[in-house]
Amino acid sequence: MGRIPQSFINDLLGRVDIVDVIDARLTLKKAGKNYQALCPFHNEKTPSFSVAPDKQFYHCFGCGASGTALTFLMEFDRLEFVEAVETLARLVGVEVPREGGGRPQRDHTDLFEVLGEASRHFRKCLKASPEAIEYLRGRGLSGEVARDFGIGFAPDAWDGLRKALSRHPEGKLLEAGLLIRNDSGRVYDRFRGRIMFPIRDTRGRFIGFGGRVFGSDGNGPKYLNSPETEVFHKGRELYGLYEARRALRRLDRLLVVEGYMDVVALAQAGIANAVATLGTSATPDHFRKLYRYTEEVVCCFDGDNAGRQAAWRALESALPVLEEGRQLRFMFLPEGEDPDSLVRARGREAFERMVAGAEPAVEYLFHRLSDGLDLRNLDHRARLASLAAPYVRQVPEGVLRALMAGRLEQLTGLTLDGPAARTPAGPPAPPQNAGEARVSALSRRLLGLLLRHPEALLCVPTADRAALSSWPNEDLFIQVVKYLDDNPEADTAEILGRWAGTEAHRVLVELLRQPSALADAAAIQGEFTDGVTRFLALGRRAERRRALAEVHQAPSRENFERYWSALKHGGGDGES
Repeated sequence: MGRIPQSFINDLLGRVDIVDVIDARLTLKKAGKNYQALCPFHNEKTPSFSVAPDKQFYHCFGCGASGTALTFLMEFDRLEFVEAVETLARLVGVEVPREGGGRPQRDHTDLFEVLGEASRHFRKCLKASPEAIEYLRGRGLSGEVARDFGIGFAPDAWDGLRKALSRHPEGKLLEAGLLIRNDSGRVYDRFRGRIMFPIRDTRGRFIGFGGRVFGSDGNGPKYLNSPETEVFHKGRELYGLYEARRALRRLDRLLVVEGYMDVVALAQAGIANAVATLGTSATPDHFRKLYRYTEEVVCCFDGDNAGRQAAWRALESALPVLEEGRQLRFMFLPEGEDPDSLVRARGREAFERMVAGAEPAVEYLFHRLSDGLDLRNLDHRARLASLAAPYVRQVPEGVLRALMAGRLEQLTGLTLDGPAARTPAGPPAPPQNAGEARVSALSRRLLGLLLRHPEALLCVPTADRAALSSWPNEDLFIQVVKYLDDNPEADTAEILGRWAGTEAHRVLVELLRQPSALADAAAIQGEFTDGVTRFLALGRRAERRRALAEVHQAPSRENFERYWSALKHGGGDGES
């Protein structure tokens, strides 16, 4: 699919009433010409959340949250940008158009339809199988939970699903991962003799299946997943996330477990916030998705060596996305137990106490790295510093990274930037946290123009645009420029969505709300291009001054070369 036209989004926001959108989720009360409510984004006793129907804008005077109906859906319903647009479009009964551009993508509607029909077939087969029903009852599952998760059954037949879905072309069933073709060319059902767990995306669409072998004489692996398809990517999807969001309005915590049955068994016990990875280790994409819906993630692992290794892999995947406010903890199970068996044996309250006592990932990091080291020994402390520093540097700038650096200094007596912590090995330092919002006066002016007309960046001379993209000073303006370089079709709403939930989002919304004397696109482009020239000139001038100061303080050859380089690359701004 192509990009959603900005004109459509503007028209959509003009057709929906923000009061209706928010009132369906909060209790709004009339207050003068505006409406008020308790803010859903922070705890408060006195309403400070205001909705202005004339401006079609909301703002919280307590926490600073603000935006349009689109940003409200993204924040409150935890939707991605496209999902939020489609939700608004459904409210007013219009289709979301797509522009051309980029490589064409296929319409996957028919795949979702085929997978949905397969799910209905499997549920029908479950109702007709007393043995499968008895198996689920033996695992402690009620009919209500089986219904909520859409659990079904694939009979042990080579062509049962193929016949049931015969109205669809064989190629489409193969594409959906429901059929398989062997080396001799024979085509047959992929899932046979298995309890079926449908996998849904966050919008509730069926994208794949997980099948658990049924009966003592079952063939093949214990669990069999759908293969990677156009709509199913195991490294990004989480089983049970759709069901958790549907069961709980607010996800204060998400519990990551290993298997489908663990998720369903915990839901049966009243613990509805569990999800599972799909036969893979937790990836950075998994953690990005998890933290889109909650600020605390607890990963549940076996207490054996394999479980500890899995925890370490998860930690490595999570560190680059542990932005400020996000928490990660690890829960290790007693030997021979899994969440399913543990919650059935000990009950919900005991299990939740174990979750509450899970070990913070930061402590686990230092415990694991210091294992076998005697921290009374200077060499061992230096060894821990050199081991830990690359991991600490992966964490985005913020409170958590500062705390980790402090913990490192407490254990070793060495700072993160000390000699022992400087090592060429290990992961590189991450880019500056995109949540920070340092903006100079000129940057604010340029950002305001760019938000109103993102296409203005395309009119900047090639050399200047390249200079911006490689600019070392990552204030918010430079961050937005780099984002547009990576996402050239992004529009204003998409830019706001990229920084949703951060301090930067508040700054962007504030700039967008300020009146502008420039309405004509050509005028905006000219002002923006001139502003970029000034921005680069001021930056080069500052760099020369810094280099000259270093020469005065320490007249070394290295500093002279740095100053000479600054002179060579700083021409064109009229300063000698």
